[in-house]
Amino acid sequence: MKKLLIISAIILINLTYAQQTPKILKTTFSKEALNQKLEDEEGKSITVRDILNQHKGKVLIIDFWAGWCQDCLKAFPKAKELENNNPNIDFVFFSLERSKDGFDKSLERFNMKDKENYWFAGGWKNSFNNYIDLNWIPRFMIIDQKSDIAKYYAISPEDPEIQSTINQLLQ
Repeated sequence: MKKLLIISAIILINLTYAQQTPKILKTTFSKEALNQKLEDEEGKSITVRDILNQHKGKVLIIDFWAGWCQDCLKAFPKAKELENNNPNIDFVFFSLERSKDGFDKSLERFNMKDKENYWFAGGWKNSFNNYIDLNWIPRFMIIDQKSDIAKYYAISPEDPEIQSTINQLLQ
């Protein structure tokens, strides 16, 4: 009986907290989401809109991750492979570290200092993450050349729709 209760509790927890595909796959960002602020490595504040504007005219992949996230760390080799296989695509990394110190240490520890990195200094719950239904990491989004959302939801760099979306956007 005790084993049955434990198994039931584990299943319930997994169903409650497991990553779920959002019901609506959005193709644009709200004004509030675009105005969300992040910080770069130097602690300078920047909005999502500013980041997207810096990449306008290019295909952009946003990779949501954190150094404490085991699923993110498992995805790193394939994410690096995706990046290496797509040299004409811009990659930006949005960190969900819990502190600036954690952000800095993760960038160093995982050899991310040469990449374009930002972190949500205000925490996981914010206008941008709420708008995109961020309920788990890693997560990958593809942004098209007009700064619209081309691929809203991917949880693995091995998702075949990532490469097919990239290929379609580059035609």
